[in-house]
Amino acid sequence: MSERNDIYDAIIIGFGKGGKTLAAALAARGQRVALVEKSKGMYGGTCINVACIPTKSLVHRAAQSAVAGGTWEERQERYAQAITHKEALTGALRGKNYHKVADMANATVVDGTASFLDSRHVAVEESGETRVIEGEKIFINTGSRPFVPTIPGLAQSHNVFVSETLLDLAVLPRELAIIGGGYIGLEFASMYANFGSHVSIIADGSRFLPREDMQVADAVLESLRSRGIDVLLGTRTLGARDAEERTVLTLDKAGQASELTADAVLVATGRRPNVEGLMLERAGVELTDRGAVRVDEHLRTTAPNVWAMGDVVGGLQFTYISLDDFRIVASDVLGDGTHTTASRGAVPYSVFIDPPFSRVGLTEEQARAEGRSIKVATLPAAAIPKANVLEKPVGMLKAIVDADTGLVLGAHLFCEESHETINLVKLAMDANVPYTTLRDAIYTHPTMTEALNDLFSAVK
Repeated sequence: MSERNDIYDAIIIGFGKGGKTLAAALAARGQRVALVEKSKGMYGGTCINVACIPTKSLVHRAAQSAVAGGTWEERQERYAQAITHKEALTGALRGKNYHKVADMANATVVDGTASFLDSRHVAVEESGETRVIEGEKIFINTGSRPFVPTIPGLAQSHNVFVSETLLDLAVLPRELAIIGGGYIGLEFASMYANFGSHVSIIADGSRFLPREDMQVADAVLESLRSRGIDVLLGTRTLGARDAEERTVLTLDKAGQASELTADAVLVATGRRPNVEGLMLERAGVELTDRGAVRVDEHLRTTAPNVWAMGDVVGGLQFTYISLDDFRIVASDVLGDGTHTTASRGAVPYSVFIDPPFSRVGLTEEQARAEGRSIKVATLPAAAIPKANVLEKPVGMLKAIVDADTGLVLGAHLFCEESHETINLVKLAMDANVPYTTLRDAIYTHPTMTEALNDLFSAVK
């Protein structure tokens, strides 16, 4: 049995967005909270330390570097400065997030690796010492990690990285190979191309961005290739070997073998929930077939006093989903339980390539597959005055509208500042207002948002 000082109203495992926000909310209400984090370099969670914030910092600096141009040495120097700036930024945010929780009277940050003993007791191990803590309620917020396929030689190469480790590479690679044609791979491809690297994307699927609207995906592919990024579709990576200071990848496309040599290789083949070592079975917490924690619409697990939030439950892996997961859990344990995964509405997302691609709702193919009667509108980015002011008239916009109700079913924006504009479309979808509201709204000029006037005017 735990000693009195080790008994809490709530134990939260993982310092991610949902966990840290819940810790502060519960502590502010007088509950004793223990927030367990195994890495002092991850206070604040994945987004702040190894994902959203550092990558967007580098995306911003890369765009500036592309405009500046110059020699390879000058590009290398700007890249090194960008890495230093990124480290300072994430370090400051990490400390700020730590103190937001640790400085609260009722909250304790517990350093160490957690594992369940049963549904109320958790063992925390650090530096060979084990401490047992007890919680009336326990919340799992352990996030996810990059998945590395078992390709021969990949694990032995000195030049192979995942997204989290490539962010620490201080030397700009002249040749960067990316295994995987998903969103993370595209973001890094665009970013490193802007810094000055020659980038090759190796994707084993024959269709580019298969989950996206085909017309928009083709526009993204054309844009990447126009920037000198090689996109190798239908190509498998069979093996890797180091040759002097570089890595040679053995590739196969339709039975034809080839080799690709790179200074650095990024493996961007997806992420997996962090559940190893948690001993969830001791608590009665079940997993899905895909290895995520099984939860209901309230994010309750199969153990009566255990909840899970964020990437560890599978599904969309965005920090704002983790924040909404906090709202769902808070609604369940502090409120009336009315906010659930079923009530969160349309979920937008953005891929920070150049220009950014953003989407909310259905693709044209999905809407037709559901048997809906639809209207479709498209608009070239070159028709937007602000895009021309920014000297970025690249891309296209597409909207899908229900022909019977006039409601927006989906929007796909591949253009400058799409990551801002998409949120307005999401708001309209959640509010169930017709597309004509967006079409006839008064927007400031010149802005990218006013493109919605012309896009929805094209609905026929």
